[in-house]
Amino acid sequence: MKASDYFTLPASLAPFAAYFAADLRPWEWLPQIGPALESWNFVAAVQTVPAGVRIEGPVYLHPTVRLPAYATIIGPVWIGPETRIAPGAFIRGNVIAGANCVLGNSCEYKQCLLMDKVETAHFNYVGDSILGSRSHLGAGAICANLRLDRKPVVVQGPEGPIPTGLRKFGAIIGEEAEVGCNAVLNPGTLLGRRSLVMPAMAYGGCLPEAMIARSARSAVSLIPRRGV
Repeated sequence: MKASDYFTLPASLAPFAAYFAADLRPWEWLPQIGPALESWNFVAAVQTVPAGVRIEGPVYLHPTVRLPAYATIIGPVWIGPETRIAPGAFIRGNVIAGANCVLGNSCEYKQCLLMDKVETAHFNYVGDSILGSRSHLGAGAICANLRLDRKPVVVQGPEGPIPTGLRKFGAIIGEEAEVGCNAVLNPGTLLGRRSLVMPAMAYGGCLPEAMIARSARSAVSLIPRRGV
């Protein structure tokens, strides 16, 4: 199980490539977000920041980032070209977002890496998670990052449980994966490329590439995802 099974670091994030090796386990990228940001030479934003946008600490905003009338951004944060930040977004440390992303309305982000064209548009929580290019969270979808018993997160892999050593770990979401509205991804969830979690369900474990997870009364069933 390697990061390259789920995503490829896009060209927009090339300055950080040394920190995100393709042969690491995907959750091993999470502790690398902080050091990657420390390597960046932060300078003041070159665009006009609306009065209602509060910025604290080291923050890089590409000149083409689209800012709302109000939001909170607490560094270290790096936001790439053509990314849109919506009203009420709360971006609070160790966040990297690539090109053409949507950081949405009343959404919260911390300790996460979003690659290109990631859409998290409405009322999402993205904590201690990595989202591959062109992945999408429906309105209200949550990446839960802390077990109720506060113990380190264990990935329930296809060959058995894998300890991660991480007390906080949300989700690994592969390229073009979709999470339906009001779904909850339990801590340590891995979604393969082009997989889909149906709306209004809780899902945990490893969803294989191009498969759909859906609720069937009290059970979860998996079916192939056809082309779109």
